[in-house]
Amino acid sequence: MSKLRALILAAAAASLGGFAVADTLQMEGTNNASRFEQAGKPSRGMTQARVEADYGQPQQRHGAVGDPPISRWDYPGFVVFFEYDRVVHAVTKR
Repeated sequence: MSKLRALILAAAAASLGGFAVADTLQMEGTNNASRFEQAGKPSRGMTQARVEADYGQPQQRHGAVGDPPISRWDYPGFVVFFEYDRVVHAVTKR
């Protein structure tokens, strides 16, 4: 962002009297669209039974660790993390 643009945004924000102004930052080497893409992976809240029914047996299951217990299942293209028996996150493998 240029210095002039930053100055204009700051002046506009100050003149709005309490209204928030935001900008989107795209950093090199990142793809924000892929962060929100869940296609082809289990979604948050799915049960282990549902994940196994929809995606089959994982290549490997890692036992629960910690409190609350977090476990991990490895699939060919992604990894699924569970808290108890519910999906908390699914990430694509590089």
